Amino acid sequence: MHRRSYVQAAIIGFLIVAVLYLTLFAYAAPAHAMTALDPVAPLPPTPPTDPTAPGTGGVNVTVNGLGGTPSSAIVTLLAVTLLSVAPALLLMMTSFTKIFVVLAMARNAVGLPTIPPNQVLAGLALFLSLFIMAPTLADINTTAVQPFLTGSIDVSQAFDLAGTPLRHFMLPHTREADIALMTRAASRENPASPDDVPMLTLIPAFMISELRAAFIIGFVIFIPFLIIDLVVASALMSMGMMMLPPVMISLPFKILLFILVDGWGLIITSLIQSYAGGP
Repeated sequence: MHRRSYVQAAIIGFLIVAVLYLTLFAYAAPAHAMTALDPVAPLPPTPPTDPTAPGTGGVNVTVNGLGGTPSSAIVTLLAVTLLSVAPALLLMMTSFTKIFVVLAMARNAVGLPTIPPNQVLAGLALFLSLFIMAPTLADINTTAVQPFLTGSIDVSQAFDLAGTPLRHFMLPHTREADIALMTRAASRENPASPDDVPMLTLIPAFMISELRAAFIIGFVIFIPFLIIDLVVASALMSMGMMMLPPVMISLPFKILLFILVDGWGLIITSLIQSYAGGP
């Protein structure tokens, strides 16, 4: 039994040595084959390149996309910018201010300071302004917006071209006295022609002229309602009813008069016709 176990152990040891020998031979053969290869010649060095000339350090921003058209990001940025300054443009460079002031004064002349509410008057003034400014807006779209979107002009040229229709709208409705007032306030020389008036002078002069025209129209609207108040107050005093507020008696008569003469229609028609020509 002991002898057989020795034989088995010898056979197992022989097999282990054979497996180790074969393994070492398998790993050693590729290494030997690799070392037998000829060495590879080194690559030639890359010649140095000349240094580039230093730039000016500025940053160039390209706002145009493919085909010269402005990129969508720039168009979105300009749209957001215009929306942020739209209230100022609406108040300063259109007919909105004059229309809103006249409508508010007509409401107060009737004796209803809160009816119609300000939201209604502002909405009516807005759509009337769009109706009056429609030709001017169409010119701006044709001469400035569409060429800019097609890439024919850049941003600065688009703003210059858009200012021309607005100038043609504001100049006929601006008094020369108001332009001279703003020119003297800015310590500038008198312009040689209306086209030489800068926009920074024309815009406030246009606003002053619009407010003056609005107050003149409001004064004319107040006169008939003031007469009704005077007649009612005189009648109450003659009857000895001094404790009764005259406004309570005159208000129905003023509303009736405003309805009979179609007051809103007359006011809106007069406002639209006031922009048909010069002031």
